[in-house]
Amino acid sequence: MKGPVTASQLLPVVRVGEIQTEEGAQRWLVEELWGASSVGVIGGAPKCSKTWLGLDIALSVATGTACLGKYTVPQPGPVLVYLAEDALPTVRERIAGMARHRGVDLGRVEIDVVTAPVLRLDRNPDRMRLLETARRLRPRLLILDPLVRLHGIDENNASEVATLLAYFRSLQRMLDVSVILVHHTRKNATGGIAAGQGLRGSSDIHAFGDSNLYLRRGKDHLVLSTEHRAAPASAPIHLALIATNPEAIHLEVIAPHQDGQRRGLQEQVLDVLAAGIVLTRAKLRDCLAVKNERLGEVLESLERAGRLCRTAAGWQRLD
Repeated sequence: MKGPVTASQLLPVVRVGEIQTEEGAQRWLVEELWGASSVGVIGGAPKCSKTWLGLDIALSVATGTACLGKYTVPQPGPVLVYLAEDALPTVRERIAGMARHRGVDLGRVEIDVVTAPVLRLDRNPDRMRLLETARRLRPRLLILDPLVRLHGIDENNASEVATLLAYFRSLQRMLDVSVILVHHTRKNATGGIAAGQGLRGSSDIHAFGDSNLYLRRGKDHLVLSTEHRAAPASAPIHLALIATNPEAIHLEVIAPHQDGQRRGLQEQVLDVLAAGIVLTRAKLRDCLAVKNERLGEVLESLERAGRLCRTAAGWQRLD
C-alpha cells in the first residue's frame, strides 16, 4: 500500500467566501472591446483588415490613446507582437502611420516586435522562448498574427488544438497578460455573435475566447462585432481603412450609411441569420443590442411574412 498523502500532494483550495472580490463586473484592457487579462481571437476573412485592427489595439494599449479614436484604455502598458506574414519594415510603416495620425512620437511607443523568422508554438523550444521573452518584457498585451502560421497541427483536430490553446491560457495566467490571436473565418461566415461559429478549425477556438472580435466586409465598409464571456456584446460598429494621407493610414469608425440612418431591425435580423445560422432570441438580442420587446415584435412580423421560422434550437431564416 502507498504511504500517507503529504501536504505537497494536495491541490490548493479556498473556501468560496474567502475568495477576494473585484470592483466592477468586468475589467477592460480596451473599454468594450477587450477584457483585461483576456485571451481570444480577432476573426475574419482574408484581406478584411484584421492585422490593422490588431495593431490599432496594440498602439492604443502601448500609448494610452483611444482605440479606433473611440475606445479608452484604462491602464496602458507595453505590448509584444509577432506578425508572421509581414516584413519588419511593413510593421514599422503601419504603426508609424497610425502614430502619426494620433500625433504620437514613434520613438516613445512601447511595442516590441518579435523578429524571429519562424515561431512554432506547438513545439516546446519555441514555447519556452516566447514565455521567457514575455516574462522579461512583462507586456500587458501579446498579439500573435496569424494563428495558422504559429503551428503545424491539424486545426480540425480538437485534441491537438486544445493542447495549443492551453499553452496560450497558461501564458495569460502566469504573466497576467491579454493574448490576441488573429485567425481566419471560413468563407461566407456571418457577422455578430454567430461569427464565432465561422472560425476555421475546431470549435474549441471559438469557445476558448474570453473576448473575441469579428470583422466582415460589407458593401462599402467593414463591420466589427464583439463577443465577451463576462459582458454583453456591443452593437456592431462600422469601420473604414482611411488612406487619404498615405503616410497616416488608419482604421476609423464611420457612420453606418451615407445618409446616417441605421438599417431597420428586420434587415439586421435577417443579416445575422444568413448562411443557415440558427440563434435563440437571447443571442439575437445580445448581438443586436436591442430591447427584448422590440425584438419579439420584429421576429413575429418576419415569421408571419414567411421570412423566419422558430425551431427547437432557435430562429432560422427561410429564404
